Amino acid sequence: MEPLGTLPMDRRTSLGYVINHLARLMEQALRDRIAEHGVVPGQFAQLLALYEKDGVTQNELCEKVRIDQSTMAHTLKRMERDGLIRRTADPADGRRALIHLTARAQELRAALVAAALEVNDIATAGFPDTREEDFLRMARQAIGNLEADRAT
Repeated sequence: MEPLGTLPMDRRTSLGYVINHLARLMEQALRDRIAEHGVVPGQFAQLLALYEKDGVTQNELCEKVRIDQSTMAHTLKRMERDGLIRRTADPADGRRALIHLTARAQELRAALVAAALEVNDIATAGFPDTREEDFLRMARQAIGNLEADRAT
């Protein structure tokens, strides 16, 4: 048996490498389209989650977008500085804050969603509709598999 360090690995056939490369390219394409609005890709998942349900706690937001607390705290601080969110005291527990979208963030919603849809369309150009659905289904299954592995 060969030692691990000598096993051949072709990046073109490595699922991790290919998905990571795809994610980086999609992030760059999204960045190009949303920069003019003063938003960066690292804020995008939080904005989408808040567009779905506004007025959540930081912990709830962490769970929705699967980001650790320290990264979320840093991102929210920047989003607050950039005028995208505001925090209010949670009436149910004054020790917590609720995160709300600002009017500015609400006004950006259509443009940001359009930018993301454009990037998705570019990435899936030439896919038959069924292939795009299959790709998304398999990607969600891989995410589920890896999340279940982390939970054990």
